[in-house]
Amino acid sequence: MKRKIYDHLLLWKNKRKGKSALMIEGARRVGKSYIVREFAQREYKSYILIDFFKVGDDIKDLFKNYKDNLDMLFTYLSTYFSTRLYPRESIIVFDEIEFCPAARAST
Repeated sequence: MKRKIYDHLLLWKNKRKGKSALMIEGARRVGKSYIVREFAQREYKSYILIDFFKVGDDIKDLFKNYKDNLDMLFTYLSTYFSTRLYPRESIIVFDEIEFCPAARAST
């Protein structure tokens, strides 16, 4: 099962080339976050994982305040998470996105 999901993620990466979001839905506690984190570590130069259940309102507010300025949004996220983002070589993963409707609307 793990290999099948990972292969689907690779297909998405290679086909979309960073031009679209991918939503992974499923039952709780089955390994969605684990496989996405593993995929991000292996397949990208850098990644940011944002768990909206854990982050504060300051991060959630970025998605409201900079929804029309993605360059600034990415700059703030890069600074906050101390992670350099590379065009088409980085991925930002939203976990527990239901806790940040503004981020969900931006995908």
